[in-house]
Amino acid sequence: MHIEELTLPGTYVITPALIPDARGSFYEAMRGDLLEKATGVPFRPRQINYSVSRRHTLRGIHSVRIPPGQAKYVTCVRGALRDIVVDLRIGSPTFGEHRVNVLDADSGRSVYVPEGVGHGFLALTDDACICYVVSSTHVPGTQIDINPLDPDLGLPWDCPEPPLISDKDAKAPTVAEAVRAGLLPRFDKAGTP
Repeated sequence: MHIEELTLPGTYVITPALIPDARGSFYEAMRGDLLEKATGVPFRPRQINYSVSRRHTLRGIHSVRIPPGQAKYVTCVRGALRDIVVDLRIGSPTFGEHRVNVLDADSGRSVYVPEGVGHGFLALTDDACICYVVSSTHVPGTQIDINPLDPDLGLPWDCPEPPLISDKDAKAPTVAEAVRAGLLPRFDKAGTP
């Protein structure tokens, strides 16, 4: 398993070592001990979520207020998706910056998203399924939603047609509006070492 920190502090991409044979392949999707060693932060799963999306569905950018905070370990278990993380932590040296990864079921690659970093994705295939292993259970009223089409973020969704997006995400505030409303966490309060 290879764990590499992205340029957003505390955010990692995890590439498992695939062991192929005549039947298919095997890999360790997550190792808590290795993740904790790399991040310096304990990750204790509290809830597992799945979403299934048709091609060109855009979901996000989502995070959770601190407290309660929520780290995510995100894996595409069927199909493929363009995964984007955005630093929403006020005071972070990379505030407002993003990183893009393609996650697909064949590679088993995952992304670790720390507290305070936003997450979203575009389904690149029909019937794409994403798994979120998260560090806290859902607490109504604590979700942070940022418009994934915020022109100031300029996220490279590279969708060949208008994406399918929920009303909630389409009407979500921009990052600037979220800052003015006091919705975003401070970098020093987020779960980074």
